[in-house]
Amino acid sequence: MSKIIPFKAVRPTPDKIGLVTCRNYDDYSSAELAAWLSFNPYSFLHVIHPAYMHSQKITLDKRFKGVAHKYQDFKEDGIFLEEDTAVFFVYEIKTKTQSFTGIVAGTSIEDYKNNIIKKHEDTLQYRVEYFKDYLHQTGFNTEPVLITYPDNETLNNWISEKKKSQPIYNYSTTNKEKHQLWKIDSDEEIQWLTTQFEKIPELYIADGHHRSASAEMLYDEDKHLGNENLNYFMSFLIAESQVKIYEFNRIIRDLNGYSKDDFLEKLSEHFIIKDKEQELWKPQSKFEFGMYIDGHFYALFYKINDNFKNQNSILTNLDAQILYDKVLQPLLGIEDLRNDERIEYIPGKQSVATIKELVDEGEFEVGFMLFPSDISEIKALANHNLIMPPKSTYIEPKFRSGLIIYEL
Repeated sequence: MSKIIPFKAVRPTPDKIGLVTCRNYDDYSSAELAAWLSFNPYSFLHVIHPAYMHSQKITLDKRFKGVAHKYQDFKEDGIFLEEDTAVFFVYEIKTKTQSFTGIVAGTSIEDYKNNIIKKHEDTLQYRVEYFKDYLHQTGFNTEPVLITYPDNETLNNWISEKKKSQPIYNYSTTNKEKHQLWKIDSDEEIQWLTTQFEKIPELYIADGHHRSASAEMLYDEDKHLGNENLNYFMSFLIAESQVKIYEFNRIIRDLNGYSKDDFLEKLSEHFIIKDKEQELWKPQSKFEFGMYIDGHFYALFYKINDNFKNQNSILTNLDAQILYDKVLQPLLGIEDLRNDERIEYIPGKQSVATIKELVDEGEFEVGFMLFPSDISEIKALANHNLIMPPKSTYIEPKFRSGLIIYEL
């Protein structure tokens, strides 16, 4: 049984919504950040990245306090309003090619602890502690955890009907996305939606493992204070079919002492190799890998048999794990996928040409392209308490910062 709750959200006034919300500040280049901060006084970037030009010269404690102060300034200036009562939201994001619709709600820390909300990624302790300190100092969160639930016809029909009504927000962004938000504030609908999720036995984290883990850590440290808001964290709940999963491709700085010919010979022990020459080739199905090296694309077909598929675990059948087990670790000497400076990651939504350009420029010697995982693999791993290799998936949708705020 999954527990969700409505909450008294803080959100921008309708007249400023298009000016306030922003992407995660890590997605902006330095030039973009400087431009937005200089020319848009309403951008939420002013809150989440205060004192931008001097951010490397101040302590984390001062930076977090700066976030809290700037957020209060925005509230005092009337840029934000607070709901009078606890509510749910239905939220839709439309890009050029995709449409995502889900429900914004509070999800239970106890469900997270009891594995009703399931995980498939490991977390780094220092990042969890960083986010926990951030939440503690700032007192709010504006980046919900992306959680999936099994497709449900009853919920799908209800959402479709709700979207026929007038949204409280309907605006477009400079990256050509359209955003709409509907408020669910009637007692009847709130109770109905809560009951529907009580019928769902398990939820799955798609994106936001560090955010959920930090919410749990903050709860464990401060639950004695009796703050009910700490019992929950904000989530964007979306049907499995709505989630878009991309791969993370890998680029490596060197061949660990191998010549190209020796490296190809070593690869042939586990892969059938086909030279695609200048074709911008990428994998078409599971157990296929792309490689770019020395001006050529190669298709690598993993040598598998029925015994491999049937006898090995879900994890060893994962393409990202195969690449690590057969190539990255034994041949290229990369042990730590998170921290080794010889490897970097390119989201699969970027063109394969990006990998070609980076290798051709000379800083990297080889690039590998993977076929994206699907939701069934993620669920199977989570159900068996298994962890994906780092940077296995890049998942959309991405929530706009400053759109909905959960105060702690």
